[in-house]
Amino acid sequence: MSIHDQAAAAVLSQIAMAADGALIGLALAYVAVRSILKFKANSSALHKINDAPLLGVSDLRSLLSSSDSNNTESSNQSDDVKLVIIRGTVEAKSAVEGNWKSLRANILSAHNSAEKGVILQHTQTCIYNEWRGFFSWAGDLYSIFPRVRKDQQSSSLRMVPFVFVETGKWPQPEYVNVNMDGSRHPLPLVTVYHHLRPLHATPLTFLQALFGHHYPVGVLDEEKILPLGKDITAVGVCSSKDGILEIKSCEDLPYFLSDMTKDQMLVDLAFKTKVLMWSGVVFGSVAVGVLGYAVVRNWNRWKQWRHQRQAQQQRGSASNDDDLQVTADEETGDVPDGQLCVICLMRRKRSAFVPCGHLVCCQRCALSVERDLAPKCPLCRQTIHSSVRIYDS
Repeated sequence: MSIHDQAAAAVLSQIAMAADGALIGLALAYVAVRSILKFKANSSALHKINDAPLLGVSDLRSLLSSSDSNNTESSNQSDDVKLVIIRGTVEAKSAVEGNWKSLRANILSAHNSAEKGVILQHTQTCIYNEWRGFFSWAGDLYSIFPRVRKDQQSSSLRMVPFVFVETGKWPQPEYVNVNMDGSRHPLPLVTVYHHLRPLHATPLTFLQALFGHHYPVGVLDEEKILPLGKDITAVGVCSSKDGILEIKSCEDLPYFLSDMTKDQMLVDLAFKTKVLMWSGVVFGSVAVGVLGYAVVRNWNRWKQWRHQRQAQQQRGSASNDDDLQVTADEETGDVPDGQLCVICLMRRKRSAFVPCGHLVCCQRCALSVERDLAPKCPLCRQTIHSSVRIYDS
């Protein structure tokens, strides 16, 4: 670890331990709250997926027909909406509709592998070096703040209308339209092309390396598709509109299109739910302990400061009686200029400060200085603990 990394780590540790760890406690409490909220969301999704029926494409119409037998809405509107799980095969919409003339235009082809699919994602990622150079402070900053530099990545996503059909049946009597509008769920794409292309060094690259700046060393090209004939599971809201079945994603669920079966989804969600629950409990308990320790420590410090303040006030009030007995020559007598108090310029210097030992104030002004929150000698500005009355022989 370099000197800059050590300094940054020291500063971060001091900030984290501010107020006896209260900042760490608040951060742990935030993580615990986030874990509990995610636990509730995953628990709700687990119950919904567990209660949702697992159907084939051919069974959907009968399910919707039985559920909307008492529905009196017009036929040109949506008859019913129901959360279902469908296991089917991906097919282009033009193929099942019999539009053979537009079949070629409604299927996407990967540029480098010629694979056919209904979703095509092409990504180019710029790979950067790891060397920090002779002047490595720039690399230290990048290591501390990794998000300062945006990832040089460009991605394009294309898709054509596609449907779910019954696996192993042809011709297809029934199909379900897949509505991707508003869906931000991960897609079960298959990588069909993966190539790393190195970049040639230039004079600018040498200067960037010399000063520790990140410079590109290669470009990673990737192509992913959702191929035709792939068996996947869809979890979403199914509806019938104008006699055509359609499934749409549900924002409350973490899945929409997935390679996993219903049982695998339940196992995955149950594991995540347990992890989130225990992480929330552990982080919450640690946060309560750290915050409780910080509160107790700061409360004791405040009580100690208040006790010291009260003791100073009591010593000051006890000394007021002695102050009233100051002799007349100190109050009204003629005092040489060199013997005058540097604060009031009226009375004789009678009190010396401890530990600096300067005799510059009268007893009354010395007591007022001593009662301050941060008492300091008016001559040397050193912190004082008390004052001593000086008597002439």
